[in-house]
Amino acid sequence: THRAHLPSPLGLRLAVPGTDGPAHSWTLDTWTGTFSHTIQCPGYTATHQLYAHHSLVHLMASSVTIRRLDRSTHPITLQLQSLFVPQSQDLDLAPGPDFQGAHYIHGRTLLPEVEGGPRPAIHMLWTPIPQSLTLGGGERERCWEFLTAVAEDEEEAQRSYSAGLSLAAAGSLLRSHCRAWAALRRECSVELDGPPPLRQALQGCLYYLLSALPPRDSPGFLFHGISPGGLSNGARGEDYWGHVFWDMDTWMFPSILLLYPEAARAMLQYRIRTLDGARRNAREQGYEGAKFPWESAATGREVCPEEIYGAQEIHVTGDVLVAFEQYYRTTQDRKLFLEDGGWELVEAVARYWCSRMVWSEEEQLYHIRGVMPPDEYHCQVDNSAYTNAVARRSLNFAADIARDLRLPAPEEWEERAGKIKVPFDEERKYHPEYDGYSPGEPVKQADVVLLGFPLMHPMSAEVRRNDLEMYEAVTDPAGPAMTWSMFAVGWLELKELQRARIQLEKCFSNITEPFKVWTENSDGSGAVNFLTGMGGFLQAVLFGFTGFRITRSSLLFDPAFPEDITKLKVSGVSYLGNKLEFTITTEEIRVEVTETSRDPLASPLEAVLESGQHFSLREGWSISFPTAPGWIQRSP
Repeated sequence: THRAHLPSPLGLRLAVPGTDGPAHSWTLDTWTGTFSHTIQCPGYTATHQLYAHHSLVHLMASSVTIRRLDRSTHPITLQLQSLFVPQSQDLDLAPGPDFQGAHYIHGRTLLPEVEGGPRPAIHMLWTPIPQSLTLGGGERERCWEFLTAVAEDEEEAQRSYSAGLSLAAAGSLLRSHCRAWAALRRECSVELDGPPPLRQALQGCLYYLLSALPPRDSPGFLFHGISPGGLSNGARGEDYWGHVFWDMDTWMFPSILLLYPEAARAMLQYRIRTLDGARRNAREQGYEGAKFPWESAATGREVCPEEIYGAQEIHVTGDVLVAFEQYYRTTQDRKLFLEDGGWELVEAVARYWCSRMVWSEEEQLYHIRGVMPPDEYHCQVDNSAYTNAVARRSLNFAADIARDLRLPAPEEWEERAGKIKVPFDEERKYHPEYDGYSPGEPVKQADVVLLGFPLMHPMSAEVRRNDLEMYEAVTDPAGPAMTWSMFAVGWLELKELQRARIQLEKCFSNITEPFKVWTENSDGSGAVNFLTGMGGFLQAVLFGFTGFRITRSSLLFDPAFPEDITKLKVSGVSYLGNKLEFTITTEEIRVEVTETSRDPLASPLEAVLESGQHFSLREGWSISFPTAPGWIQRSP
């Protein structure tokens, strides 16, 4: 199964007749969410602009604007070359009656995701594209707008198209989009004073990730998760076919949770909706509970085209639950678990891990055998350190939230969690990747280093350092983009700023110019617009530079950043229903509460430093203190 290819009426080429060598420029505006192509001609400019409307979630728009630059009065004509053909190799499309001047096609996917399953419907309305546009002799400027509405039912497509027409008639179509997009960017803002390439990369990552998320105030919008190549990629055989991996839960989710918890909730709801498919995956492999697929689409059934990954790369099931834990610690959203299916998922994952492990009489520990770790250069290994650590964390969280919600849970969850083997070499003081791993063996990507972050597996600074040094030396330099961000986070944790900077700089070989589109691998191969790499990069800033860590009772901070960065400002940090703004320099941390929790029973927040100082946080207050480790918590 793969993401269906939908033909786009928005694809246009502008042709300027009788003009030699006009100047072309292309602009991606990450603060308005628009892409523009401008042609500079003698006496006038022509601009083609594209955007997906941020508040009308089923509507896309394009416009062509001709603007006269001199006092001439002759007509100006542009030729339009449409690239649109209303056909698809994935969809059975048929024309329907026009609607309010729009052409209409509808149909279904040719194949269901699973045999006997539904074939999703598609309905599309679009403004017909003329062959040419003319600015009259008496006109200085004119804008033509073209709409496309796409939805799963005809009525929704018609509603969206009509709403777009009304906004266009009032001259506010673009303005309403920009206003909605700007509101999101204001509340999800990360700015730093530092090298321009780093600042640009940071803004690019934020833009592309936010573009893949459901807009605010769209509760009825059915969100299908985020694939590594984003919404615009995933055709058959390309960019992982548009499937959802652990990339969403482990690499993209943490930063989104911190800045945009409503979208983080939608990501978790996608996993809840696919729980039945995950249960069936577990049954088919002979286990209890739910096993989330290595590659997921609409049903939760395994859709990976290569069997080995679905059978062995089982850490994804724990990765899903770590995201649920991070969300619960950050929001205390009990409704998700008590009313919206979250607890059923937690319980199913815990049951899966209990059924997947076996008791070793020799070691008096539980083993998880025959797996592929995140390092995909190895398979059929026993006791992957990462897999076993994420299983342990899954079981501990399941027991913990059961107590919080006063739900019955088996005592064996915690008992087994405490007896799962996580390989450790007492002599060398490091974590072997799996039973039998030999130091020096090549590794594909970040694996054991993830124990330190995001898993926060207990270990000393010495062991953390040894893990970083051991695996940094053997990790494939041509491996996927997100890897180096996690090494950077580890070195920042240890205050090894130069080593962190070296790791972070490796990411730039995956960023292509001029619009900061990431490739999965540094040679340009793999998934394009690789959101997984962007998610890792954002974590290096949001969790590395700040030292943010989400724990059971607090949000830790312990800033550290390279010397060429002088200030970091993060606006819209969401914690326990409050919105915080952090401004961090090497000398000072300033915390401002921009919005407090709407829960009348919630205690206010306070900042606590390691030295023991306490600072009350109230809405509108701004508290400053010397840069030092500390945490944000509820006031006792």
